[in-house]
Amino acid sequence: MFEKGLLAGKRILVTGGGSGLGAAMGHRFVELGADLIICGRRLELLEATAAKMRSKLGGKVGVIGCDIRDGAAVDAMMEAIWREAPIDVLVNNAAATFIAQTAHLSPRAADAILAPTLHGTMYCTLAAGRRWIDGKHKGVVLSILSTSTITGRAFTVPSAMAKSAVLAMTKSLAVEWGPKGVRTVAIAPGAFPTPGASGQLRPEGRDEGWAQRNPLGRAGEHGELADLASFLISDRAGYINGEMVVQDGGAHLRSSGAEDLLQWTDAQWQKQRDRRPKG
Repeated sequence: MFEKGLLAGKRILVTGGGSGLGAAMGHRFVELGADLIICGRRLELLEATAAKMRSKLGGKVGVIGCDIRDGAAVDAMMEAIWREAPIDVLVNNAAATFIAQTAHLSPRAADAILAPTLHGTMYCTLAAGRRWIDGKHKGVVLSILSTSTITGRAFTVPSAMAKSAVLAMTKSLAVEWGPKGVRTVAIAPGAFPTPGASGQLRPEGRDEGWAQRNPLGRAGEHGELADLASFLISDRAGYINGEMVVQDGGAHLRSSGAEDLLQWTDAQWQKQRDRRPKG
């Protein structure tokens, strides 16, 4: 649906780009001519994903290990990237979440979600933005959010809080950084199933008919989100700033997506707590 070279000349960093939606977006960016860098904590996964992209697409795909929860590590990553050349686009994709009864969340469990989803996103955005502004280099920040920013969402409260804060950042920086040539945009995806997210958000025991109740009767396809992301970071979207595009088939107009959990028993919640990785 796009011109072959839509993203030619763009250098793009995708956080959490080794799997799931991050990898799907990265794959599409390379198809459209971009040079890609993917970062994350699992270097082996990043290398494998990059090798697949290079083999299939023949593009330039770099990897860099980074724990975005660590502000100093983020700054060091950006410094290493800039030594070769500035990036033109930052995609804030890395995040964490799991379902839990909010009253049972420990500070450590809450921080496990807030650290990458809010703090890591902010660290990456500030580190890139500072360099763009100092170097008078135009840039785009695309953040992958959630429809919980509109509806709220029971049982994933830290994630809803973090994503809502990133939306506030997106709107605020659109005004502050727009005059300096930096656009900030966001996508609120609905259900785009990935193995990682499905394991945390849709464990055994949850309602199986959720996709059919979407107004369009299905879940989203990764390529659909990747195409929307490609448009938003392209120069053709150069007049879109500070906005979040919802891509969920209309699901948020019907439900927040958590109502089935109101019927869970204490035994089901205990089983879910026992299943959750510790540490």
